[in-house]
This record gives sequence, structure tokens and C-alpha cells, in this order.
Amino acid sequence: MDNRHTIILMQTSHNRATRTFMDYQSISQAMDGICALYERKLKEINPTIRNISYDINDLYNFIDGLTDMSALVYDHSIQAYLPCDRQWIKQKTLQRLKKLAQRIE
Repeated sequence: MDNRHTIILMQTSHNRATRTFMDYQSISQAMDGICALYERKLKEINPTIRNISYDINDLYNFIDGLTDMSALVYDHSIQAYLPCDRQWIKQKTLQRLKKLAQRIE
């Protein structure tokens, strides 16, 4: 079920020139990509800190702080992309991080 092509659409500021997209082969890869985007932003803001940690609320604040973020997820049954909102993205990132945390334990 996870193996569904996913396109993340985002706009980082009110400037329309900041609109961009990222595409992934699965929902999991897309959620990993969003986390990596946030982690790069943290490193950019804190270049001297070697080990940066964050919690889910920090990630949610990052997602909410973007002017726009949504996803298009391919549905094989209708052969079309379904739009998913920011809330869906936050739910899926939480599920993904929980799944990764279980692997570490």
C-alpha cells in the first residue's frame, strides 16, 4: 500500500517564486524527505551544533510555518493522484517516525 508515487508540493514563503515540488516513489520516502528537509534547515540555522535533536512538535511547527504544503498520492485503482492536505502529511510523518523508532528499539 505504501508503494504509491507521492508528490510533495510546497511554498516556503509568500513569494510565489518559492513554490517547488519533490517527488518520491512511496509515501514513506516522501515523509523521510520532509524530515530531511527540516533537518537541513536545522543545520543551516545551527551550523556549529553537531548533534541536533527535535521532537514531533518541532517538525509540526516547521510544516505549519510553510506558506503551503500538500501532497498528491497516486491511487492505482482510479489511475489518478489524490490530493492530501497538511494535516495528512503531519499524520503520516508521525506514523513514519514511530515506525523508524520501533526498528531502533
